[in-house]
Amino acid sequence: MSTPHCIANTASASEDDSHYIVEARFYQKLAGHRIKCQLCPRACTVKDQDRGHCGVRENRGGTLFTLVYSRLAAAHVDPVEKKPLFHYLPGTTAFSLGTAGCNVNCKFCQNWEISQSPPEQVPAQYAPPQAVASLARQYGCPSIAFTYSEPVVFAEYLMDTADAGHEAGILSIVVSNGFIHQEALKAAYGKMDAVKIDLKSFSESYYRQVVSGRLKPVLDSLVTLRTMGKWTEIVYLVLPTLNDSDQELRGLAQWIIANLGADVPLHFTQFHPGYQLMDLPVTPVSTLERAKAIADAEGLHYVYIGNVPGHPAQNTYCPKCRNMLVERVGFSAGRMLVQKNHCPYCQQPIAGIWHA
Repeated sequence: MSTPHCIANTASASEDDSHYIVEARFYQKLAGHRIKCQLCPRACTVKDQDRGHCGVRENRGGTLFTLVYSRLAAAHVDPVEKKPLFHYLPGTTAFSLGTAGCNVNCKFCQNWEISQSPPEQVPAQYAPPQAVASLARQYGCPSIAFTYSEPVVFAEYLMDTADAGHEAGILSIVVSNGFIHQEALKAAYGKMDAVKIDLKSFSESYYRQVVSGRLKPVLDSLVTLRTMGKWTEIVYLVLPTLNDSDQELRGLAQWIIANLGADVPLHFTQFHPGYQLMDLPVTPVSTLERAKAIADAEGLHYVYIGNVPGHPAQNTYCPKCRNMLVERVGFSAGRMLVQKNHCPYCQQPIAGIWHA
């Protein structure tokens, strides 16, 4: 997927950076005008006039500021299935947006042009929260999706936009790496109606070497989201030879069963070479099918294969009678047979939020 383009005329552009700069939340003031950011597990200690790892939060005289508030770097109207969320309002669209910046450095990043660049180097438009909510209504989107880069780093904008959306009857979705401090997660993602977490691997060494992050905080986020009752789906991008061993995939499925339950949808998606991993091949479909077979055998109810158009594992099947309940073609949901959250054939409860 290429970097999405901004929708024309989403808001009047501004050359004055002050529109984008507001005091950040989730930080502690230290002696000597230093600050400790408490947004993500990096817990950056930032000197005066410096920025944290994400590149979008700057210490100015002992006060931390976000530089990307309302600084819209990408926006598009997407099918919710593209997030991907398969068990949340299928067949609807989400007004999707993102800013510059990220708190990890995935070597396979698809949107590295905005995620790995300083905000000053990324073309942007000024789109305050109320304007985003109005745009979502204008385009007939029942939800706003925070995505494309990493919503953790624009938490303040996310929170206020979610509030504006809710006031206008618009729901909120976040597409995140889950690498966020627990208190920030509860405050920011507590405002979300659905969450998709990119679980990059089930290996700490992979997180260190390929993501420049850590696994445990992401697992902690998933458990907290479960405790909070947030509808959550997981995507696992399968990279050949790097995170596709039977042992790792089995451990992943067993952890999900034990900590989150069998009803959490798990999407195994196909890797395509890009950014700093041009030397790896496209993930073979047989590898994705092997991953699905392992997760199915461990007892997960909803295991999908992504980025392989037309594959039958893009559809939703009843975990009891195995009848197809949602048929998908590409990013579109066709037939949708779930009735009042139940299978119409055997009355098995089907986990998800199927209707607004």
